[in-house]
Amino acid sequence: MSLTNKSTGINVLRRKFNINNKKLPVVALAGNPNTGKSTVFNGLTGLKQHTGNWPGKTVTRATGYYDYKEKKFNIIDLPGTYSLLVNSTEEKIARDFICFAKPDVTIVVADATNLERNLNLVLQITELTNNVVLCLNMMDEAEKKNIKIDITGLENDLQIPVVPTVAREGKGLQELKYVINCVFTEEIVINPAAIEYSSEVNESIAKILPKLKAIWGNFEGFINLNWLALRILEGDKTIIDSIENYFYKNIKNSSNINQESQVKVDGVI
Repeated sequence: MSLTNKSTGINVLRRKFNINNKKLPVVALAGNPNTGKSTVFNGLTGLKQHTGNWPGKTVTRATGYYDYKEKKFNIIDLPGTYSLLVNSTEEKIARDFICFAKPDVTIVVADATNLERNLNLVLQITELTNNVVLCLNMMDEAEKKNIKIDITGLENDLQIPVVPTVAREGKGLQELKYVINCVFTEEIVINPAAIEYSSEVNESIAKILPKLKAIWGNFEGFINLNWLALRILEGDKTIIDSIENYFYKNIKNSSNINQESQVKVDGVI
């Protein structure tokens, strides 16, 4: 699949999420509830934001813009979730947006006072996309609790940029904008640390992959087949529903995509 085809397909998918400006970089803001994610969003966008509902959902959607070095960025505040393993509408929205809208950069906001719990979502997102930045918020609260975090060590372990912030005071947000821009322009190239699974899980993935490649092989630029195999092993049928809704029905209608590539979902699980 050529770059033009992939770019066209992504724009087709983004329109499904009511993102119609093809020129603006798309930044997704993810995170657990109560991490200060909305404060980060407000600090980045100021008054350049509006709210509505996600398409076909009653869940509130906040979108906004900010400028950095004469460039405008479109930022989408995803629903607060603890996981991308879908058990709620909010989790499905967050997962589907990262998986199918293909944000250029995904920021995961984490509470510095409760990092261990927050890292679960970080690792799930790094399995979906490379362009992940960890915004380590509430650093002032961590300091009050005498919690010391080795930022450099955390970056080395995760292999993603980590930006400490105190969003309610605006601290660190300019650095966050700088890192987002560097990731978008590929001045920073990210290869997150791979999650290691047991030999049994890896064997099961190996058994499923050939069938997935036979079905979706022409669309590997749009979906991580290893990640999809894991979801199928978990028995998550919602991902197949989402592929039909966002991926297959939209990409196959793009004139720049190979029309002979027919995605068949029956019998996958």
